[in-house]
Amino acid sequence: VQLQASGGGLVQPGGSLRLSCAASGSIFSPNVMGWFRQAPGKQRELVATITSGGSTNYADSVKGRFTISRDNAKNTVYLQMNSLKPEDTAVYYCSMATTLVSWGQGTQVTVSS
Repeated sequence: VQLQASGGGLVQPGGSLRLSCAASGSIFSPNVMGWFRQAPGKQRELVATITSGGSTNYADSVKGRFTISRDNAKNTVYLQMNSLKPEDTAVYYCSMATTLVSWGQGTQVTVSS
């Protein structure tokens, strides 16, 4: 499975960004797609996940601000990020999990004035 993430960038505090990640290759269903992030000097952490059936899970730090969604027909997962804070600055990675976990290449999100 290949995962291609896009949509990162520089945004001011309080702003919004939408990340997308398209999967291609040998995709098995059901699966869980998700977003993780890694800030400089920190470990990679879970942001949000979504199952093939649409069940979602969020890190406490992003609940109420971020929304994960997916389009199964397009094998694409999205992350709508609102009310962004400087502490959301990180490289964001998308993933797809079946019996194995595949990772995308990461996209930089920088929240700064």
